Amino acid sequence: MSDQSLIKAIQEIQSGLVDAQLAKGLVKKRVAQSGRGKQISARTLVATYFEARWFFIFGFSKNEKSNITAKELQWLMSFAQQLLGLSEQELSMAIEVGELYEIKPEST
Repeated sequence: MSDQSLIKAIQEIQSGLVDAQLAKGLVKKRVAQSGRGKQISARTLVATYFEARWFFIFGFSKNEKSNITAKELQWLMSFAQQLLGLSEQELSMAIEVGELYEIKPEST
């Protein structure tokens, strides 16, 4: 998935286009892959409180995995809460050392 397709997915979520709200801080969103429509593209799980932070934490193609398991959901919810609880300093450090990758919209 390209950075631009992920940015577009965030814009859609901000507009209320969410495929599923799985738990507090965790939503599922379809993301179109280059040359493919959303119906046959990737599903992503995004950690967010619908504010300034958006973390893509898991993605899968529907043809490779039908859905996540209950055990995976529990782990992903815990991971989402950890990410969303990072301080600005912790977040900056994680980006600096390469633990997280930051995507920014292109300037116009």
